[in-house]
Amino acid sequence: MSLRTLAEGTGFSASFLSQVENNQASPSIASMERIATALGVTLGEFFRTAESSPLPVVRADARPVLHSGWSKAQLEALGAGGVGGRLEPVLVTLQSGGSSGSRAFASGREEFALVLDGAVALTLDDSEQVLAAGDAVTIRPGALRRWRNPNEQPVRILIVAGR
Repeated sequence: MSLRTLAEGTGFSASFLSQVENNQASPSIASMERIATALGVTLGEFFRTAESSPLPVVRADARPVLHSGWSKAQLEALGAGGVGGRLEPVLVTLQSGGSSGSRAFASGREEFALVLDGAVALTLDDSEQVLAAGDAVTIRPGALRRWRNPNEQPVRILIVAGR
C-alpha cells in the first residue's frame, strides 16, 4: 500500500505517515488505531512478529511492547495473538499527562477495560468519568472514547478488545 493510499484511509498526511514509518514521529494511541484500521489489522496485530510463540502463554518478561511518546504511554501485548483468536488483551500504562489522543476516537470493536492502578479520566461520548483502581467499563463499538491521566502517578489499564 502506498503512503498516499494510506493517507487517504487515515486522514493523515503522507508526510506524517512517512515520519511515523521512519521513527521520526511518535503517533498517539488513537492515531495508531486509525493506521491499523486503514491497514485492515487490529492494534494488537502490530505486536505480532514472525517469531510469535505458538503457545498461548505470554511471559511477563517477554511481552511485546509499543511506546507512544506523544501519548506518554506504553502498550504491552498480553495475548499470544494466535490466528482465529477473538480477544485482544493489552496493558496500557499512561504516564502523568498522558492521553490516548487529542480528542475522543471511536473503535469499531467492543472493549472491556479494568483500571489496575491509579485513576484515569475517561471521556465516553459526551461525558467524562473518573475511574479509580478496580473500576471497570464496557465500551460499545462506535462509542467515542478518550483516556487521559491528569494525575502525577502513572495509571495502568487492562483493555480487552473483541475482534
